[in-house]
Amino acid sequence: MSSTAVKASPSARRAAQALGIDLATITGTGPGGRIVKEDVEAAAAAAASRAPVGGSAAPAPPADAAPAQAAPAPEAASALGEVSVQSLTNVQKVVARRMVESRSTVPEFELRMVVDMERAVALRSALKEAAREGEPVPSFNDMVVRAAALALRRHPRANGSFRDNAFHLHSRVNVGVAVAAQEALLVPVVPDADTKPLSAIARETRELAALAREGRLTPAQIDGGTFTVSNLGMYGVRSFSAVINVPQAAILAVGALERRPVVHGEAIVARHVMDLTLCCDHRILYGADAAAFLAEVRGNLELPERLL
Repeated sequence: MSSTAVKASPSARRAAQALGIDLATITGTGPGGRIVKEDVEAAAAAAASRAPVGGSAAPAPPADAAPAQAAPAPEAASALGEVSVQSLTNVQKVVARRMVESRSTVPEFELRMVVDMERAVALRSALKEAAREGEPVPSFNDMVVRAAALALRRHPRANGSFRDNAFHLHSRVNVGVAVAAQEALLVPVVPDADTKPLSAIARETRELAALAREGRLTPAQIDGGTFTVSNLGMYGVRSFSAVINVPQAAILAVGALERRPVVHGEAIVARHVMDLTLCCDHRILYGADAAAFLAEVRGNLELPERLL
């Protein structure tokens, strides 16, 4: 089937031409199976993740092309030392373009909350003791994914996206989990996370993370996300601002779980706490709605029995 016979949006055709993707090989997720720009970008990212690190070399300029600029003077070169130029892989190009798109087109705002994780820590210890050999023990990030998924079901705008001056509210809750892999950022998706038990989410996130680091994710495994969780807590980062994965309404940035002195009852005691930062697209998710959603995520983590 030729690319011209494929149902695709104009932006998808332009993206396919720029990225060298054959539209006939893509399954569209738009209305009536129409291929949209995000489908092309997902296919390009998946293809790049299966290629050797570094991607293909950039094409050589025509022989008659004039040099872009004169070679730097010896003084400038010595001031910088030896400079190594690394070409971006296709997936890195897609990530860079989407980051610019997010920062330049999305009117975003942030909300921060501190979560008391004392009961969640106790629950994870109990789950670890009860786990059979070889059975994955849910991580605290798995708990966040489950807590967010349950809250997304009750807050449709947070699970939606802003496209073509309209709210798109999704019937499925598909939570993406940001993974650093092969010097790029990939976001494999846990589909229907609101319907899966915590144990299933733990198993699935580990499988997806391993595939991401090995460069073996399929387009289906990175497509269809309605919300994203990004966690830098393992690096000791207390809180941070994450870049929204357009066109999603929000992304949840998860900080380090640590013991801090807090007021508990009438005393100051050391308790396990964790910072959550919700970065929102103000076009679809307003302040009060975002605050209610984030408060429910916090409530699910502070009463972790809800996650089971």
